[in-house]
Amino acid sequence: MKDITLLFKALSDETRIRILSLMKDGELCVCDIAETLQMTQPNISFHVSLLKEAGLVKDRKNGRRIHYSLDDSDMFKRFLLLGVFEKMGNRLQKKIKRSKKC
Repeated sequence: MKDITLLFKALSDETRIRILSLMKDGELCVCDIAETLQMTQPNISFHVSLLKEAGLVKDRKNGRRIHYSLDDSDMFKRFLLLGVFEKMGNRLQKKIKRSKKC
């Protein structure tokens, strides 16, 4: 039951849904997400950690950078995200801005 609660808590915030939407096209580092959404890196890191705790995001370390992507290992979560993306439609579409800090 705790897993379901964490999952829906993670999906209850518009910023986290926007982050997930950016990850549809592949992995990103926090600095790219922060640049695209015009938010601070600590703020993005907080949201990404909640998404990771809910099992929606996985990470891959590359040197000093950590790259995040959608964790599609759970079929229920994959279909749930597909439904969220379908419902939100074009409202979430945003071109990813690559940060010069990365």
